[in-house]
Amino acid sequence: AALCVLQVDVQLRILSYLSPRDLCRLGSTGCYWRAAVRDPLLWRRLLRRDLPAWASVDWRSLPEAQLLAPLPGAGTAQCDYMAVYKKSCPQSRRSLKSSRPRYGAVASFLQSLVTQAEPRFAMFGPGLEELDDSLVQKMMTCPEILIVAGLPQRRIHGIGSGVSFQFSNNQKFNILTLYSTTSVERRRARAEQAVVVNKMFYQDSTTVGNQQAVHYSVIAEVKKVCQVVDGFIYVANAEAHKKHDREEELAHILAMTDPTLGPRNRPLLVLSCISHVGVERIPCVYMAHHLQLNLLHQPWMVQDTVAATLDGLLSGLEWLLEEVDCKNAL
Repeated sequence: AALCVLQVDVQLRILSYLSPRDLCRLGSTGCYWRAAVRDPLLWRRLLRRDLPAWASVDWRSLPEAQLLAPLPGAGTAQCDYMAVYKKSCPQSRRSLKSSRPRYGAVASFLQSLVTQAEPRFAMFGPGLEELDDSLVQKMMTCPEILIVAGLPQRRIHGIGSGVSFQFSNNQKFNILTLYSTTSVERRRARAEQAVVVNKMFYQDSTTVGNQQAVHYSVIAEVKKVCQVVDGFIYVANAEAHKKHDREEELAHILAMTDPTLGPRNRPLLVLSCISHVGVERIPCVYMAHHLQLNLLHQPWMVQDTVAATLDGLLSGLEWLLEEVDCKNAL
């Protein structure tokens, strides 16, 4: 009752310190608070406050870039920020997922009765090479998190090899890790702090009118990989203090996921990776916008990951395997 006598702007200021769950509880106490807790400016403030702490975002839940600007732009004043928050919040997405019928166990059992090849994923990206801690090395030496089920195989042109892993539900899958150069060249570049030329891609130039457009294609060996994998894992460098060329990164992603090389609905998992806990990271929602993932035509998810501890990795792999299962079931 004491809160009701305060000015509306003061009330909203106080409400902005509450959690979304507490706001919903307050809204159930009466008509006045039901209307008050739906105030769009309140939820806009909550969105900007909580978004940096969210560990994942996907192609269905990414809020539009203009809604994240410091000041509301044209067309955003009447936006239902409460609905945007509920759609984008990872907790809401998990609740929606858990409310769906649980066919997964039945499907896994039926699939186990049929001899089926391991799902295969191509993993690439600057986060494999630029971070102080190696994500791949940690994946290979941390059996309590991820079990290595098969030794490195299928070496490609000195820049990649495949390893089979076993997930928590005993499902096996293969990750073919692709690097920009050979290991010798990568070590030399790190020692000399030099920039290496990515050997996975080459530039194509086309002329449209008076303008020349440049895009990337993959080399023949990598093209063969792209034609047989079931999905892609892109390891992005999410460390805020590093310089990044996100436009070139997008061009590389588009080259790997080129629909002429395979089905256009193959999922893409982006591991937004930092070396270790304590390094300032770029929030996953901003990473999705920086990489312009909204331009892609397949399902994708960005998952915050820590190379030194593998935090977030299993959540990302679980999403990727579920997407592949759903695609195969169609």
